[in-house]
Amino acid sequence: MGNKKILLVEDNPNDVELTKRALQKAHTNSELIIAGDGIEAVKYFFGEHDNNGCLIEDLPALVLLDLNLPRFNGFEVLRRMRAEKKTKQIPVIILTSSNEEKDIISGYDLGANSFVRKPVKFAEFAEVIRIVGLYWLVINQTPSGIQKT
Repeated sequence: MGNKKILLVEDNPNDVELTKRALQKAHTNSELIIAGDGIEAVKYFFGEHDNNGCLIEDLPALVLLDLNLPRFNGFEVLRRMRAEKKTKQIPVIILTSSNEEKDIISGYDLGANSFVRKPVKFAEFAEVIRIVGLYWLVINQTPSGIQKT
């Protein structure tokens, strides 16, 4: 599935580990970058006090975004990403345990590309991650300025 970066914004260490294992099982060669909360994600993209942040070539090809995060929730991260030219076209998949209709609507209203509920069983979770990775990293086409390998 290429050698593209994935930013996982997730505060639960168990879900981080499950995602790592699922990506390995799917044989992605993607570099997984972890942000433990919304503030870390925003700092990764934009740096401290909106100064710099990651270089364009270090932008992820895909963001897997949990909603229930400490300090700065997933909706705030998504709002910020879509407001900035540097990050507004990066595919963002909300990957959450929430199945609330209001969360689904809010996610899409803020510009999420997809909303995926995390399966509880590892085998199902691994399959969801495999499918998400296959679609968003291999099949889907994005503007060349955001997808560096």
